[in-house]
Amino acid sequence: MSVLVFAEQQGGELKKAAFEAVTYGKKTADVLGVDCKALVLGSASNAAELGKYGAAEVLTVSDASLDGFDGSVYTSAIAQAAEAAGASVVVLMHSAKGKDLVGRLAAKMDAGSAPGVNQLPTNDGAFRVKKNVFSGKAIAEIEISSANKVISVMGNSFQPEATGADAPVNELSVSLPAARISVKSVDKVTGSVPLPEAELVVSAGRGMKGPENWNIIEEMADILGAATACSRPVADIHWRPHHEHVGQTGVAIRPNLYFAIGISGAIQHLAGVNSSKVIVVINKDPEAPFFKAADYGVCADLFDVVPKLNEALKKFKAGA
Repeated sequence: MSVLVFAEQQGGELKKAAFEAVTYGKKTADVLGVDCKALVLGSASNAAELGKYGAAEVLTVSDASLDGFDGSVYTSAIAQAAEAAGASVVVLMHSAKGKDLVGRLAAKMDAGSAPGVNQLPTNDGAFRVKKNVFSGKAIAEIEISSANKVISVMGNSFQPEATGADAPVNELSVSLPAARISVKSVDKVTGSVPLPEAELVVSAGRGMKGPENWNIIEEMADILGAATACSRPVADIHWRPHHEHVGQTGVAIRPNLYFAIGISGAIQHLAGVNSSKVIVVINKDPEAPFFKAADYGVCADLFDVVPKLNEALKKFKAGA
């Protein structure tokens, strides 16, 4: 018996999300009293590092059909790996790939599933996990009674914990179906922290008055080492690229610190960011709905506050 974690690689390298998933998988394995194993599809130069985060063994599948993402091919590979590893629990990240795979794997493995969990399972005679529902306004507890279980974990729910050493990496032989999707090209955003992985996010809205004023937001993000984000109206009018749009219809994020600058706080936006650990709102409208969700709020003109805040952050960084 074991817990199998699908560790996603990007461009031949494992990122933070993979280490988060293995940390969660190791803690889940400890609850169940079994081993944790990791699976990497495709080549990853740092696959052995997964051992530092709790994987007793790393299984890899190297096949040209895995270079592009095809849900049916990945499902087949993960299901065969789970059988080879004797895994009754499969852990995924609740990423774009994880969302595609969780239902497919549950059907393939005749398993119960729970997508988007954010707490460790219980093992008091029943396997239960918890997740946020109704845009974070309630918590659902899900009991999975099937022999096999598939769960996906919300990003930034568990910080990676390196406690061990490199693990042995072994190639696994599987039989893969022919891919039905052909990837012609991939355009990726480079040079910035991916929003789902960001621990610090500086976001702004229409209160910025125009794209020409975004330099103060980018300056703050640069000082903090944060990712930049925006509200949907800002992306819709092309002040900022669409990949920065956070909210119910954009990217859902869970950073440790979220700055909402010049954003009113419509319910659709809040639904995508209200799982942030700390929310700081800067808005000159005292009636802005965002203040009700904020941990800290500054009711003032952002063009007065943000430049002064940037200077204060620079001085703090210089003295640190």
